[in-house]
Amino acid sequence: LIAVKASHKDTDPVAKEKDTGSHKEEPWETALKTTVVNVEVGEFRGHKVSVWDLLHSKYIPKENRKELLELYQAG
Repeated sequence: LIAVKASHKDTDPVAKEKDTGSHKEEPWETALKTTVVNVEVGEFRGHKVSVWDLLHSKYIPKENRKELLELYQAG
């Protein structure tokens, strides 16, 4: 059982500008990182987890993760 809740928290653009060592995050990456789900199974039971973290967990095989990310990027 998974419940999805989008987070619309403001980010600090000045802090992002100072971080020149990392790549500019794509909007789809931001959406996956800020959308939080309540997971009621496994190690995440009772915790809110970002879709990004869930996709990169042991519960999603690497092949499936790649396919899901490609589909999400394509819209």
